Amino acid sequence: MTTPLFLLRCVQLGLSMQELELLTIGLIHDMYAESRNDDSKYAALATQEDMDRF
Repeated sequence: MTTPLFLLRCVQLGLSMQELELLTIGLIHDMYAESRNDDSKYAALATQEDMDRF
């Protein structure tokens, strides 16, 4: 990943320069990947009962 692409991802996430000092590159990559999943529809969501059985 190039520096301009990394900075674009930061802007897309709405991160400030001050926040960048507190975050690692890996964490920002994870945040971006998870943000792309926000609109995903899941067939079933786990309930508390499912988690207890797990």
